[in-house]
Amino acid sequence: MADPAPVDIHVHVNGTGRRSSVPPRLTLADFLRVNCGLTGTHLGCEHGVCGACTVLLDGEAVRACLVFAVQADGAEVTTVEGMSGKDGQLSTVQAAFRQNHALQCGFCTPGLIVSVTAFLAENPKPTDEEIREALTGNLCRCTGYQGIVDAVRAAAEEGTSA
Repeated sequence: MADPAPVDIHVHVNGTGRRSSVPPRLTLADFLRVNCGLTGTHLGCEHGVCGACTVLLDGEAVRACLVFAVQADGAEVTTVEGMSGKDGQLSTVQAAFRQNHALQCGFCTPGLIVSVTAFLAENPKPTDEEIREALTGNLCRCTGYQGIVDAVRAAAEEGTSA
């Protein structure tokens, strides 16, 4: 059986329109990494468990390894590269992660930054219990998570997740 015909898509990635012809089964994660050169979206488990590939799709946190690129046609996708300001200034969440030593090897960090940004947009004043619950979708093998919890709390206290 022949490969299915490519599908034309138009996706806004970090505010920039991108048109591409992609295989129907190309994941959004692979589209971002290969077609867009945005390698901050990491592939860990490729089963939606680890959270390393988390991006915002029309403002909602999704696992890019579980979404096909064709499903993002017409959508706005924000990756970790799109979290900082146009001048390169770190977002509140990124700065809090740096200030609270919330990373070690850095592999999980992009997915955590995106997930926490979405979480704080929905719950700007979380309790520590709510923070810990929100972090359950992202696996980190290096830290004990306390620095990450501290960073989320600090970002929340700063008053904005953007």
